[in-house]
Amino acid sequence: MTRRTLLAATALSASRVRGANEKVNVTLIGLGGRGRDHANFYAQVAAANIAGICDVNQAARERGVALVEKLTGRKPKEYSDMRQVFDDKSVDAVSMATPNHWHALGTIWACQAGKDVYCEKPASHNIFEGRQMIAAARKYGRMVQVGSQSRSIAHKIEAIRMLREGVIGKVYLAKGLCYKRRKSIGRKPDLPTPPAGVDWNTFLGPAPLRPFNENRFAYNWHWFWDTGNGDIGNQGVHEMDIARWGLGKSELPKSVYSFGGKFIYDDDQETPNTQTAIFDYGDAQMEFEVRGLITPEEGKLAIRGGNTVGNIFFGSEGVLVVDLMGYQVYKGEEQTKVMDVRYKEPRAWDTAPHMANFVEAVKSRKTAELHAEIEIGAGAAALCHMANISYRLGRKLAFDPKLMRFIGDAEANRMITREYRRPYVVPEKV
Repeated sequence: MTRRTLLAATALSASRVRGANEKVNVTLIGLGGRGRDHANFYAQVAAANIAGICDVNQAARERGVALVEKLTGRKPKEYSDMRQVFDDKSVDAVSMATPNHWHALGTIWACQAGKDVYCEKPASHNIFEGRQMIAAARKYGRMVQVGSQSRSIAHKIEAIRMLREGVIGKVYLAKGLCYKRRKSIGRKPDLPTPPAGVDWNTFLGPAPLRPFNENRFAYNWHWFWDTGNGDIGNQGVHEMDIARWGLGKSELPKSVYSFGGKFIYDDDQETPNTQTAIFDYGDAQMEFEVRGLITPEEGKLAIRGGNTVGNIFFGSEGVLVVDLMGYQVYKGEEQTKVMDVRYKEPRAWDTAPHMANFVEAVKSRKTAELHAEIEIGAGAAALCHMANISYRLGRKLAFDPKLMRFIGDAEANRMITREYRRPYVVPEKV
């Protein structure tokens, strides 16, 4: 029996329907700020048991163990390498809060090992990876949920339903805003060795091998092309997903044009702090804006804590705006406010319902029950990747959504994937 056949057999044997009272053993992979959020949220999900934690940073593991013990009264297993998690037959599912460049390979390995996966957004680091994640979920029959928690937020579900029902007529434009204040990360020197307890080689994984730099570690990895996708693929991917959800688009657009730059700051950041992207769907348009600098502009979306983050939908009869605090509807030429609905959750931005949805699908084995199944998450991420490719090349790009390739642009098509560092290679055949 080959290893691939063995993995397939393992995945099949794990696809049982669990009893109503049986808990799902979840191991958390990545214990940075978002990973610690995962611990807090899963502790609220009655059907989940936080069985283990995994991180390449010893200090993060120690903090993770202490947090889980405090939340649950039980000490979780500790792993330093996610491959150890996948080899552990007692693990039912993994919840990944790693940097973006690890999302795809970690998810594929987990699927091959018979584990279900909750993966933070964006689903992938590039377009190719999203396709491979979908293929792995299908081949091994796994539940794979992406952390687009808006799909489980009651007032956002209601707002999208109203768009479908024609509350503002025919929607012709969806606009997502990510005006989120980001201060300069400054400049940090490369160091000859990483800090004690940090497995820097494994942290880099599929990315090129580079000297340890504090700015490339912890949260700031978001702002380097090797490991992150900028704020359009960080906070922005949430609003990108809501925009396509509201437009009712599951396919990718026929063209993209993105422009902007990194303004004001002289620091190590590679990704833009100001970016605009325009997507052409033929019968509708999608626009997206990222601004990390001081931005008082708000339109019909409120400024909350110095940030303006949300979506505006324009229709033949009015406008609908939605953010974490609720939604509003304006009608007619005078833009009269006819509806102002506050959020209906216990808290305005809560991931626990999204994780509870994932755990219930793990138990039922019904992919259709997932609110943000991998195909949904990969599609939202692909929009971000399309925009970043256009931005980096400095030109408008035509796209064939059926072939999933740019038209007549070899340079753009090379950026659909990346050059992987062995042995951390996202495979052509999963």
